[in-house]
Amino acid sequence: MSETTVQNMKPPQVWEFLQSHPDGVIIDVRTTCEHLFVGRPIGAILVPWKDGLPMQPNLHFVDQVKEHVPDLSTPVFLLCRSGHRSLEAGKVLAEIGYQTVVNIEEGFEGPLDENKHRGTLGGWRFHGLPWEQN
Repeated sequence: MSETTVQNMKPPQVWEFLQSHPDGVIIDVRTTCEHLFVGRPIGAILVPWKDGLPMQPNLHFVDQVKEHVPDLSTPVFLLCRSGHRSLEAGKVLAEIGYQTVVNIEEGFEGPLDENKHRGTLGGWRFHGLPWEQN
């Protein structure tokens, strides 16, 4: 079992790191619909942790990540809506031997505000980082 732990970084820290370490990879663990229609960081690779309605675990998650990131020394940054699913997924990747696993705190949309809206308190988009959507 690996001794790697999942680190946490805010979106601006991740963006800054990736500018000087272009070998790092962002894995978007949200559902296919979230990835396509809500938006995603430019260059993020979709590998859902859970998908469908109702959401079901992706039983091929590890194999799919390994297809995109075969080198366990490649820094892997995991993104979801608000940082919870990505943390779960990160623990699994750390356990199988990925050396640098980072949960992107706040995720793409950030936490809920007092009006139960996302995108007003944090998240990739909130910080004005590059993103795209279909």
